[in-house]
Amino acid sequence: MGRQRVLITGGAGFIGTNLVNYLASTGSFDVVVLDDISAGQPPPCFPARVRLIRQDFTDTSILARALNGVETVVHLAALSGVIDSIEDPAPSFDINVVGSFRLIEAARRAGVRSLIVASTGGALLGEVPSPISETMAPAPLSPYGATKLALEGYCSAFSGAYGMACAALRFSNIYGPHSAHKKSAVAAFIKKAIRGEDLIVYGDGTQRRDYLYVGDLVRAIETVILREITGTYQLGSGRPTSLLELIAALELAAGRQLAVSYVSRRQGEVHSTWCNIDKSAQAFGYVAPTTLETGLRATWDWFESNKTLWSC
Repeated sequence: MGRQRVLITGGAGFIGTNLVNYLASTGSFDVVVLDDISAGQPPPCFPARVRLIRQDFTDTSILARALNGVETVVHLAALSGVIDSIEDPAPSFDINVVGSFRLIEAARRAGVRSLIVASTGGALLGEVPSPISETMAPAPLSPYGATKLALEGYCSAFSGAYGMACAALRFSNIYGPHSAHKKSAVAAFIKKAIRGEDLIVYGDGTQRRDYLYVGDLVRAIETVILREITGTYQLGSGRPTSLLELIAALELAAGRQLAVSYVSRRQGEVHSTWCNIDKSAQAFGYVAPTTLETGLRATWDWFESNKTLWSC
């Protein structure tokens, strides 16, 4: 069997870089990356056989070239940020909804068999009792969450109307190597800790999240590609972790106590959310075997070894 050609939008970002390197390492995929390198990430250093198209995925003039011969699209590119979307909702709509629709329609016209889109749980479902699951009715608390709901709707519609295998994967809080440019809690905490600065906690630290190591995520995405899975699925560890617990685990990785400063909670953020992963486990054997301690240790070591990417 020949290699499958996969287009990954946002493939030079945090999750994308890990996914591109992993898929390329298997020898089963021809990987094409579409990314304009505008998110502040370091320039990518991909294996030689990976093709990088350095363009914006919303530029319809380049989609035909990017989609040529592609069997699966993994759509990771997006304008993220709950707080930013509250301050100005228009950019996230233009990119995440309008731009994504044009990409999906171009993929359909190009004969792409399957589509995988990155979605979210907490921002899409709002304040609901955890663990969250795919059976809960969405009620976004931010414009960013609303854009992800729209994207899930188009996945369902294109699957039903055109027979595309469309999967919306609701990522929990992903952490791991290659996240130097991210503003997420783990990346922000590690950078501040290595610099000797106080960790900033918004609220009292009791808020809980579901932290998933990126290595577990990319292996799950590979399975969804190979099986051409359709539907909406939660991908997380299935375990809640408070910020206080996260800091304690980081202190183990650092080998020392870390200084923490507490400030007011930010408007629009969900206090606590984690996910039920039973549907994913039953549908395609999803597991998340990496413990928080192991994942944080690997992430800490990557940041220590790559200070030139983020310390300037």
